[in-house]
Amino acid sequence: MRTGSQSPVLNAMTVDVEDYFHVQAFAHAIPRDRWDSLEYRAEANTRRLLELFARQGLRCTFFVLGWVARRSPDLVREIHAAGHEVACHGMSHKLIYQQTPEEFRRETRESKTLLEDLIGDAVRGYRAATYSITRKSLWALDILVEEGFRYDSSIFPINHDFYGIPDAPKNPGLLTTPGQRSLVEFPLATSSFFGLRIPVSGGGYFRILPYWLTRAGLKRLNRREQHPFVFYLHPWEVDPDQPVVQAGWRSRFRHYTNLSRTQGRLERLISEFEFATVSDVLSRMGLLQNETHSTSSRLLLSTS
Repeated sequence: MRTGSQSPVLNAMTVDVEDYFHVQAFAHAIPRDRWDSLEYRAEANTRRLLELFARQGLRCTFFVLGWVARRSPDLVREIHAAGHEVACHGMSHKLIYQQTPEEFRRETRESKTLLEDLIGDAVRGYRAATYSITRKSLWALDILVEEGFRYDSSIFPINHDFYGIPDAPKNPGLLTTPGQRSLVEFPLATSSFFGLRIPVSGGGYFRILPYWLTRAGLKRLNRREQHPFVFYLHPWEVDPDQPVVQAGWRSRFRHYTNLSRTQGRLERLISEFEFATVSDVLSRMGLLQNETHSTSSRLLLSTS
């Protein structure tokens, strides 16, 4: 039950459907050719989230990795049948800036087609593996438009070793791609504290940072700035019993910190904010009505 103090702004709840061994932090520890031999937990953990959202009456967006969709086609159908939005998370979880444009187009088309065949409906949204649309991979935005996507949620306006465009706009809007096309972008949520831009969008930040800090940042976005935010998590983040991967201390810290607290924090977050699918939020903002002629503000990204 949501409390009376919640924000009236509608926000987007999203899940990046992948398994613990797909994460970039473990890329050096787990070769791709081992994925099929590892304990597979994405299906059970995603169903755990589906049950939680059903109890809360939430409809969310699930960005499904094509590798998972191939292995668990019934799970994708189950997500769709429960009224959630199915969106695309690529096929291989390979960083975009480590792919050629041809490779990116091929795997993006393959994953989108796979998902659409499974659910019998259009897939409108895309999120890059490890948020890897950066200045050196902005070319991918044109390919997304050409492949029929209506919106992207891959740009993280922070500094990070794997991703980020630090000075990118932090609120959803239309952006102009390098090829002068229009695409709706819903950046990952950040908020300012003492002049510093802090990630408050979910994932490891949600587990590692104090809950009050995340809550304060998100309330500032909703109440002071009157903007919606997009929140994300992964199914493995509600799985404290997952196998432990032998990797460097930084990777272990990012991945395993506070796994046992994620579900409780998530339930609290749901009680304090309003959530829906990405498409619902963007439609309410008028951004998915007619992107080409929308009067909403345009997002400008520098390629330098």
